[in-house]
Amino acid sequence: MTQATVRKLLYELFINRENSDGYARLFERAVIAVIILNLIALFFETIPIIYQTREVYFHLFDIVSVGFFTLEYLLRLYVAPEDPEFKGRFSRLRFIRSPFAIIDLLAILPFYLAAFFNIDLRALRALRLLRLFKLLRAFYPALLEFLAINRHKTLRQKIYAICNETPDSGKLHEIFDFFIVSWVLISVTAVILESVDSINYYLHVEFIILDTIAVAIFSTELIMRLYSCVENPAYQHWLSGRLKFARQPSSVIDILAIAPFFLESLIDHLFDLRFLRVFRLLRLMKLGRYSDATKSLFLVIQREWPVMKAAIFIMLMLVMLAACLGYLFEHEAQPDKFENIPQSIYWAVITLASVGYGDISPVTPAGRAITIVLALLGIGIFAIPAAILSSAFSDQLRIERETMKQELYEMLGDGKISPEERSIIDAEAKRLHLSKAEVDRLLEKARVELGLTPHTEHHDSHGSHSHHDSHRHHNHLDLNYLSKHPEAAGEQFKILVAQLQQLAISVDQERLARYLSDTKHATEFQKETWEYIVRHSKKNS
Repeated sequence: MTQATVRKLLYELFINRENSDGYARLFERAVIAVIILNLIALFFETIPIIYQTREVYFHLFDIVSVGFFTLEYLLRLYVAPEDPEFKGRFSRLRFIRSPFAIIDLLAILPFYLAAFFNIDLRALRALRLLRLFKLLRAFYPALLEFLAINRHKTLRQKIYAICNETPDSGKLHEIFDFFIVSWVLISVTAVILESVDSINYYLHVEFIILDTIAVAIFSTELIMRLYSCVENPAYQHWLSGRLKFARQPSSVIDILAIAPFFLESLIDHLFDLRFLRVFRLLRLMKLGRYSDATKSLFLVIQREWPVMKAAIFIMLMLVMLAACLGYLFEHEAQPDKFENIPQSIYWAVITLASVGYGDISPVTPAGRAITIVLALLGIGIFAIPAAILSSAFSDQLRIERETMKQELYEMLGDGKISPEERSIIDAEAKRLHLSKAEVDRLLEKARVELGLTPHTEHHDSHGSHSHHDSHRHHNHLDLNYLSKHPEAAGEQFKILVAQLQQLAISVDQERLARYLSDTKHATEFQKETWEYIVRHSKKNS
C-alpha cells in the first residue's frame, strides 16, 4: 500500500465528513468531548482544595489531552494534500497557516514549552483556554451554512430558524440545542451539589457565578423564542400571539426556570425567598422540549385522558372508602395513628400502592382484613393507568410509523425521492428512533408495493426525473434485484396475485379461457394457474 493510498484512506476515515461510511463525525465528537472535559478541568483547577490534593491527576489528564490534540494536529497535517481546501502545491504549508491549524497549535504549545524549556511558564497555562476555540471547527462551518441558506431572511426569521427545527435550520440549530441542554445539565448539577454543605462551603462563589451565567443564557433563549414566535402561523399577532406562546407549557417552564433568580434578587430584602432556590430544579423540565419521547407521551396522555379520568376516579373512590373503613376500625385502638380520616388516607394510599412503609399499620382483626383486601385490589387498580399508558404509547408509535409509511408512498408518487424529501425522511426517522436500515427497508417495501424498482427512477439528459419513463417501467420486474431481496419478492408476488384476482373478476372469463386453451398462446401450467385463480375468485365473491 503506497503512502498516497494510506493518506487518502486516513482522510476518508477520520477527516472527510461527507463520507457516511467513515468515522469523521465520531472523531469530531470525541474532540469536542475532550475539549469540554478540559474546560471543566480548568474550572476545578481554580479551586485550591480540589486542585492541591489532586494535582497529579490533573497533570496526567493534561498529558493525555495534549497527546490526543497532538495526534489530531499531526493527522490533519499529514492528510492535508487530500483536503480540497488545501489540495495543490504546498498544501501542508497552507494548512499550517490556516486559522484553525494555528489555534490547534497554540492549544498544545504551552505544554511543550513548559516541558522542554526550564523557565516559569505558568502564565502560559492560560493559553489552554485556546482549546475552547477549537470548537469553532464545528461551529464555523455550521454558521456559514446557516447564513448561506438564510441570506435573504429577516433577523427574526433567522432567530426562529435557530431556535426551532425548520428546513432552513441546518446544523446550527443542533448546536444551539446542544448548548442549551448542556447548560441545563450543568445548572441542575450545580443546584444539587449546592445543597451539600461541605461542597457549598468551598464552592459558594463558583455556584453563584454558574447560576448567574445559566440565568443569562436561559433568559436570552426565552427572549429569542418570544421575539421570533410570531413566525409560527399559530402565533402570528405581535401581541396576542406572543401572549399565547407565553402560556404554552414549555414557555411556562422556561419562565419558572429563571424566575427564582430574579425574584430573590429584587425582593429578597422584603421576604425570605431562599425556599425558591429548589425551584431551579425545574430547569431539568426544559429537556422535555428536546425529547421526542416526552412529546409523544404528552400526546398519549391527551388522547387517553377520558379513560385515565375513569381509572383515576375509581382509584380515588377506593382510597376514600378504604380510609373511612380504616378510621372506623382502628381509631379506638390507635387514636394516635388513625387520628382522623386525612391521616387514614395516607395509610390507604401506601397500602393500595403496595409500598407499605410500616409507620402506620392496623392491629384489629377487621383492620387487618381490610388491609389484605386493599393490598390485593391495589395490585390491579394502581396498575390500570400504567397499562393504559403503556398500550397507548405503543399505539402512538405505531400510528406515527404508519403515518411515516404513508408519507413515503406520497413522496414516491413521482417515482423518486428528492434531496429535500430525503432530509424530511431522515428528520422523521430521527424523531421516531428508526435506524438507517429500518428506513431503507420501509423505502424498499414502499417501492415494491407501488410497483417501483431501482430501475424505475430514470432521469432525462438534464438530470431530472422522467415521469413518462416512470409509468413505462411501472410494472417492470428486475429479477436480479428481487432475487437478492426475498421480502421485496414476497411483496411483489402478493401484488401480482391481487392483480390476477382483479383480472379474473373484470374480464370475460369464457373468452379468455378459450384463448388460453390454445397451446400457441399459453402453456398447460399457465392455463391451470388461470383456472385456479378463477375458481378461487368465485369462492371469495
